[in-house]
Amino acid sequence: MPFFRGIIYMTTARQTSLLESTWIDCRDGNPTAMAIFQQHYTARAHRKLFQFVGPGEKMVLLTPDALALFVWRKFIDDAPKQTGVNCAVFRNEGSELSSFLIGEAEKLAWQRWPAERLYTYVDPNKTRRKRDPGRCFIRAGWKPCGWTKGGLRILEKLYSCI
Repeated sequence: MPFFRGIIYMTTARQTSLLESTWIDCRDGNPTAMAIFQQHYTARAHRKLFQFVGPGEKMVLLTPDALALFVWRKFIDDAPKQTGVNCAVFRNEGSELSSFLIGEAEKLAWQRWPAERLYTYVDPNKTRRKRDPGRCFIRAGWKPCGWTKGGLRILEKLYSCI
């Protein structure tokens, strides 16, 4: 198991090991996170990547088994004037339900950026479910809220104190 520098986010009060944690915070450029990212459809294979998230505030999360990656990014997004915290990357290669992993990542985002709107872009041409792009986000309670000029579906989740 690779070494991760960062905070271990606990999911239960009785957590006794790293393997019981849903997400582990790591740095942008972590080799394990980068390996998962390079399998994501937004990765550019021809580029040599050292840090893959981009500018702004960021949170890079890995599951303890290193089979899922989630990246939150807060930055000035001009296309198409979105505000809040962006899910820049989500990839799940493990057996855990994607909607569960998304829900756990939301909690961590709202701990860091309280009550912020969460949003993501989904390319329907590069997902398996072309008729239902972003299905795992929708199952996690996200709502479609538009399309970009380039044809990406925009999904959002608004903060709920419930």
